[in-house]
Amino acid sequence: MPGPERQVVIVGYPDAELLDIACVSDALDAANRLGARPGYALRLATVDGHPFRCQSGITLTPHVRLDQVSGPLHTIVVSGGLGHRAAAGDERLLEHVRRLSRDSTRTASVCTGATVLAAAGLLSGRRATTHWAYAAQLAAKYPSVTVDPVPLFIRHGDVYTSAGVTSGLDLALAFVEEDHGPTLAREAARALVTYLQRPGNQAQVSMFLSGPPPEHRQVRDLTAFVAEHLGEDLGTPVLARQAGISTRQLTRLFDAHLGTTPGKYVRTVRAEHAARLLAGTDLPLAAIARRCGFGSTETLRQAFLDHFDTPPSAYRRVHLRQSLG
Repeated sequence: MPGPERQVVIVGYPDAELLDIACVSDALDAANRLGARPGYALRLATVDGHPFRCQSGITLTPHVRLDQVSGPLHTIVVSGGLGHRAAAGDERLLEHVRRLSRDSTRTASVCTGATVLAAAGLLSGRRATTHWAYAAQLAAKYPSVTVDPVPLFIRHGDVYTSAGVTSGLDLALAFVEEDHGPTLAREAARALVTYLQRPGNQAQVSMFLSGPPPEHRQVRDLTAFVAEHLGEDLGTPVLARQAGISTRQLTRLFDAHLGTTPGKYVRTVRAEHAARLLAGTDLPLAAIARRCGFGSTETLRQAFLDHFDTPPSAYRRVHLRQSLG
């Protein structure tokens, strides 16, 4: 016979992001409806137990005050939202999060909820992620945390952090897979009409979506040139000649406007284009490597590992599985 339900507490606060809460609660509820045994007993908790207004203007009523919650728990999840800074400064909330984390099998955050975990000292010495727009702030304020803004979610020991907003859905589906296996996680994803889940090491934001085109005309022209000539020699001297400037000036421009070197930029664009070809075509790796300007499949593999933390073959398997529904 299955044991008692897995106790899950989601921590909310004023100006929390509604999706940070709902993505977790609805994914676990879907698993319950599909036969998770033992299932998940979900509770929303706040410091005072009063209804609170999410940043979208919708008001939620928690089940309990945090001081009414005691362990053992299976999972505690701290939501993110615009109120994360005030929450991270609330010592009552931090003390309850510390206490419940000690009595939980796993501790997690969604989006800027990582700020609360960091303020509670639960991320010290750990690798963690958060919404890409807040990663630099988190890293600056909490230097003991190794902040990686790229992955959708990260597990370090029994502490999980996830990126912005809907990555909470990916994290919750990963919980279902850990607890009940891939079949139930797949069924829950299908019920939610979403992917089975995007791998945690998938990038939060592609270079092509991370911001508007560079304002500097030469840099903008060069990024367009790179995208159109991926299979050709795109070494720094070639790009400098294309722009009619010195390699030193080219490097300064890329650092000032793209925050990286020309070589790293080209490698990243090639890796992201390779990812799209892996997910959307059945081209062999050798053909993808040639088309993207990698000298060999091994060079492609190494660039892919550096950028996505997963080999090309595994990336293709995941996306093929998703495309098959």
